[in-house]
Amino acid sequence: SAREGEPTLMRQLAAVGVLGWIVVVPPLGGIALGRWIDRDLGTGLTFTAGLLTAGVGLGCWLAWRWMHGR
Repeated sequence: SAREGEPTLMRQLAAVGVLGWIVVVPPLGGIALGRWIDRDLGTGLTFTAGLLTAGVGLGCWLAWRWMHGR
């Protein structure tokens, strides 16, 4: 049996899953939005690259806040 206050294996796996989504979703959103803008403006990959970079930064920042806020 787990000691009181110690997270269970399922709770730890859930936390890793949440952390993964927190890191992955912002870059994917940046790619989707960037591709849409680039297609409309005919700018190649300019907005895609910029918003991907912003998404990676946002995902890392959100992950850091999530890990230190618990």
